[in-house]
Amino acid sequence: MNAASRLHPALPAIEAALRNVMGERLRIVSAQPVTGGSIHSALRLDEAGGARFFAKLATAAQAPMLEAEADGLAAIAASGSLRTPAVIALGADEAHAFLVLEWLELQPLASATDGARFAEALAGLHRDVGEHFGWPRDNFIGHTPQRNTERDNWARFFVEERLRPQFARAREQGFEIELQRQAERLLDRVPALFLDYRPAVSLLHGDLWHGNAAVLADGTPVVFDPAVHRGDRESDLAMSELFGGFPSAFYAAYRRTWALHEDYEQRKMLYSLYHVLNHLNLFGRGYLREALRLATRLNEELARRRD
Repeated sequence: MNAASRLHPALPAIEAALRNVMGERLRIVSAQPVTGGSIHSALRLDEAGGARFFAKLATAAQAPMLEAEADGLAAIAASGSLRTPAVIALGADEAHAFLVLEWLELQPLASATDGARFAEALAGLHRDVGEHFGWPRDNFIGHTPQRNTERDNWARFFVEERLRPQFARAREQGFEIELQRQAERLLDRVPALFLDYRPAVSLLHGDLWHGNAAVLADGTPVVFDPAVHRGDRESDLAMSELFGGFPSAFYAAYRRTWALHEDYEQRKMLYSLYHVLNHLNLFGRGYLREALRLATRLNEELARRRD
């Protein structure tokens, strides 16, 4: 047993991957657990020469999740908008998959200045515009597989690649009939929310709650744990509102940088519904009432528009 394996059974493979990038003299001397993640375990790795890394660990079968995360981080970094931890190494052994990232000293968004600067950077991400809604590869939202089949119609993309799979999972788990009734009414009506609104094909973080956003000591905005795709920028903003945590200055600054359409509040319910359904399917009945409330309100709003 070598020194690395005594620290953690995955470390020999991680150390070998790092040596391929940084040279054969690299040696991991410390591996400390990092708390905060709900899906994968994580370690802070210290190298004999003083370098520090963040290593995310999963089972070997979960390697596609880490591969998709690395792909998303690279896409956001390439946009030149928000800072992301650089991908250092990605790999697996027989039992573990791992993603090694640059170690960043992160702080929560706390001040109005933090919020405003983050908003301006996020608008920069959203101004990275492509040709098709979706993404060249599928990825994950939490544990949940997320299809990204590219389409030219955003409303159809959101129905077929986001809402319909979540409603199907809820049905398979036996969540109540009324939710399915609301789903049957809603899915065909969603395009009506886009009759007077044509979203840009923006690059999105895709899972933008406050736990996936931070700043460096100098105020530089940072994001991580993305579920990247191209879509309506309003969906990133809706997710940011869903679980709180962003300073109010963030929203005002974003609107100053790039104004939102007057019907954003209606579509915000649609985008929130996707994430609430995902939480229902991942974590259980505690999210059922909110999922049913959002689906019902959307159907009521769409019925009024039709009348």
